[in-house]
Amino acid sequence: MDLAELRQEIDKIDDSLVSLFGARMDIAAKIAEVKKQTGAPIFVPAREREKLQEVAQKASPEMANYTRVLYSMLFELSRSYQSKHIGTLSPLYHRITQAIESTPKLFPQAPMVACQGVEGAYSQIACEKIFKNPFIFYFKTFEAVFDAIEQGMCPYGILPIENSTAGSVNKVYDLMIQHNFSIVRTFRLKVDHNLLVNPGTRLEDIKEIYSHEQAISQCGDFLQGLPGVNIIPVGNTALASEMVSKSGRKDVAALSSRACAELYGLECLASNVQDKGNNRTRFICISKNLEIYPGADKTSIMMILNHKPGALYKVLARLYTLGINVTKLESRPIPDREFEFMFYFDLETSIYSEEYIQLMCELDELCEEFKYLGSYSEVV
Repeated sequence: MDLAELRQEIDKIDDSLVSLFGARMDIAAKIAEVKKQTGAPIFVPAREREKLQEVAQKASPEMANYTRVLYSMLFELSRSYQSKHIGTLSPLYHRITQAIESTPKLFPQAPMVACQGVEGAYSQIACEKIFKNPFIFYFKTFEAVFDAIEQGMCPYGILPIENSTAGSVNKVYDLMIQHNFSIVRTFRLKVDHNLLVNPGTRLEDIKEIYSHEQAISQCGDFLQGLPGVNIIPVGNTALASEMVSKSGRKDVAALSSRACAELYGLECLASNVQDKGNNRTRFICISKNLEIYPGADKTSIMMILNHKPGALYKVLARLYTLGINVTKLESRPIPDREFEFMFYFDLETSIYSEEYIQLMCELDELCEEFKYLGSYSEVV
């Protein structure tokens, strides 16, 4: 048989598969109705394990694993269709609906905002892009920002979460596991690092350079060209500028923003020394209460998945089934739980979409435990 004839055979089989798939989903809907009347759960793990074993045994040895994958996807589709068919709304969805209705239509203009670092920090720059006229309070650590939100000292906080070249800010992800908060907005700030010094300092005079560890990692190529210079990590890039300024020394420098040069009376000895020109840091704006503003089209969640093969696959398969794009997937170890991880997801879907509603109603059955972090839009 030639290629055209083989494709005709495939098309005939596909026609049968489509028809049988429709018939299977119709029966799945009827099962959902029975479960709704009897109060039985949609997801029955033992039944699915038994069925997967059964179909794998019916297949040839070569096709056994392929058959398991196929039926795993069929089960995901079936559960999703059953949940949609019976239209059960979860407590989380009701909470989200209340938040949408109670959140003001206009984003706050001049609130009190907690930022890590000192004046001139990149968090301050991001804060002033997110809010029109914020009252900024500075804290020494990321944890102190979370505490300020939880204790009601400030209604909002700004935190860096990832960089396009240096990757995730792991400390913030770890703190996200421990604290209760809601993401209300995000912003991607273009970051340009500059070598700032006290007036009169020459490049060959520099013996020490201060900066935040992320900024240091983002300027690796430039720093390698300065042999013998001691690189010292500090808590914040703006703090590094402040330290250089207060020292009065002409053998130290800071990697920091250009805004810090004017702020701390420093000179810019070298501009844009980061490894890549398109260097951006993503900041999240968090609040204590769940606030969902108009236009929210991104959602963040955290999940603890069963420590079993295929657990993550099942979540991704459900998201794929719903047509929801995953823009970020991060895993972090859970404190005091050996070899167990919390998975962080950034999802792209409007809060008004049918897919979003369905996902919010199905999160319980997808994982061992989950944490809804909020739905929001990103400032451009």
